[in-house]
Amino acid sequence: MTKTTAGETLPGSARLSREVLARMADAAVIAVDCIHALHEQKSNLVMEALRGSDSFTEWDHYPANDARDPLSHAHYFLHAHSPEGRDRPDYAHFHTFMRVKGMPPGIRPVDVGAQTGEAGGEPMSHLVAISMTPSGMPERLFTTNRWVTAETWYRAPDVIAMLDGFVLELDEPSPLLNRWLTAMLVLFRPHIEHLLIERDAAVERWRRLHPGVDVFEDRRLDITSSLDISLHQHVAWLDSRLEACS
Repeated sequence: MTKTTAGETLPGSARLSREVLARMADAAVIAVDCIHALHEQKSNLVMEALRGSDSFTEWDHYPANDARDPLSHAHYFLHAHSPEGRDRPDYAHFHTFMRVKGMPPGIRPVDVGAQTGEAGGEPMSHLVAISMTPSGMPERLFTTNRWVTAETWYRAPDVIAMLDGFVLELDEPSPLLNRWLTAMLVLFRPHIEHLLIERDAAVERWRRLHPGVDVFEDRRLDITSSLDISLHQHVAWLDSRLEACS
């Protein structure tokens, strides 16, 4: 697994155009506004995903049957692992996906044998996971090996091309949560691109170190790249970069 810490500068971040930075800043406003609006309602992002549920059970998906946008084909769910199944503190996390009907034309999956995506259903690609604190704040981004989510495997450049299509315009389970998730994939776009490239590199290293083993089904490799994040620090960095560009 490749892990990047919050204090490191991502490759290429200094070369981001003002247009890209402005899009990220607009997404930051949306993300922060959604959190504030939920706070005013005495709720948070995790609580919104659990809306309508009687309990929060390890491994179950929230909302039940996942959230799927019928127009964009963006898809996500929240769940939590059992304590013994965590390699580090993680209260719960969102898994985000793009389903095949929402992918850009011409994208083809990597041939990794019997993969079908979603346990034999419609092919889908995992984009990124967002780890949350008990207070409902994002604290880490990470990517996973194929077996973790039963996804169909696509190369990093193709997954990166899917990110623009991740738009949630659903009322369920929560319009504020859906707006926040949509914004997060714009706000942290450079970080997600970096993690996806590192994901592919980690898989290739694992393949070289374990010849004869199907790397995509190897349970010893689950998290392929990760990055600790701080919404507050990232917004402050964005503000400083935009000021420097003006």
